Amino acid sequence: MRSLSAYRTSCARRCSRSTIYTGRWPTFKEHFSSGATAMWTTLEPVQLDGSVLEGGGQILRNAMSYAAIFRRPLKIEKIRANRRPPGLKAQHAAGLVLLSQISQGSHLQSAVMNSQNITFHPGINTPGHYTADPRTAGSTTLLLQISLPCLLCLPPNSHSTLTLKGGTNAAQAPQVDYTQRVLLPFLNHHFGLEVQLDIKRRGYWPKGGGELYVSVPSIQGKLPAITLKDCGNVVSISGIAYVAGKLPQHLVNELCASALRCVQADNLLRGVSNTSIQILKDSDSLGSGMGIVLVATTDTGCVIAGTALGVKGKAPKEVGEEAANELARNLREGGCVDEYMQDQMIIFLALAEGRSTVRTGPLTLHTRTAIWVAEQMTSAKFTIEEEVTDKGVATNLIHCDGIGWSYTRPAEAHTEQTGT
Repeated sequence: MRSLSAYRTSCARRCSRSTIYTGRWPTFKEHFSSGATAMWTTLEPVQLDGSVLEGGGQILRNAMSYAAIFRRPLKIEKIRANRRPPGLKAQHAAGLVLLSQISQGSHLQSAVMNSQNITFHPGINTPGHYTADPRTAGSTTLLLQISLPCLLCLPPNSHSTLTLKGGTNAAQAPQVDYTQRVLLPFLNHHFGLEVQLDIKRRGYWPKGGGELYVSVPSIQGKLPAITLKDCGNVVSISGIAYVAGKLPQHLVNELCASALRCVQADNLLRGVSNTSIQILKDSDSLGSGMGIVLVATTDTGCVIAGTALGVKGKAPKEVGEEAANELARNLREGGCVDEYMQDQMIIFLALAEGRSTVRTGPLTLHTRTAIWVAEQMTSAKFTIEEEVTDKGVATNLIHCDGIGWSYTRPAEAHTEQTGT
């Protein structure tokens, strides 16, 4: 086994080469069945096409997380090819730099604005306090998305913290209220995690200025497989509606009233008596914004959301109706998770030990992309089974045979973890 200093020198030399390997990369099983004992960092980079399926930033975030966790070199080309303009934006570059800081001794190449190709040679993931700031309204929750899996996969009994700056309620990204009220409770409950998120300050387009503080204890042992097949019936609806900056208070009142009217008029939701929406007037933010996150909890413990953001030209009434209609649609589709949880849970199913099964509504393109990345970067196997529920709703069962990831010291040979 090479020393860490020798590894870093080798990484630097490889990243300076201009040639691109065009052969087929060895699989986990091929590499280790041949008797190899070196860490993944001794291999040539895995190459991924960033234009596949969704072709956005999700491929970058998920693939980089896997690369750091497995200490596996990675090259991504055609980054965000399906976006206009393509390439890295400030938020993506900040996320890459954040991950390279966590992966100490790593070498990250071409992580600059508008770049469509990056190369990453991971180092050693290390506990600590890390800060990321794109200096724009770039999404703080997407910065969390790229860094959280790596911080969870640190040595047992480790503890790390994050300060994430930028936009907290941004378009084309999970609102921080969704992350705080749906995503993290889901991960903490089903996977035994203890991640905590504190909103220090909210930030909106175009100035950002928001700040999150996140506490991340590492995984103890292995993530358990999960089975979620019964959505159940809604027993409560909660949420938060906010208005920020120079926008007047009456706008959020109108937004909230509209959402409640829509909920009470819906045949599926009108019988839910336990309904409460928090109203927030955020006067201290640098920018102005308006939005809402509605969360339905069922008698089987499922948490389903509907969200909406205010934009110029959209009346508060429309924003409230949009969130309520999205909530009702997600519930009618019969899944145990909503459309936003679908893709965000995939990396955790892949890392878990054993077979997970989760019922969902129609598969989103983001979910299909997350599954594709997981199968490129790990030996996890996914299958999709169509099934009609006893209520006559056509749903999908996502089955995942996870790899049973557990921490191994960097000095040890990195053997394949298949979960078997």
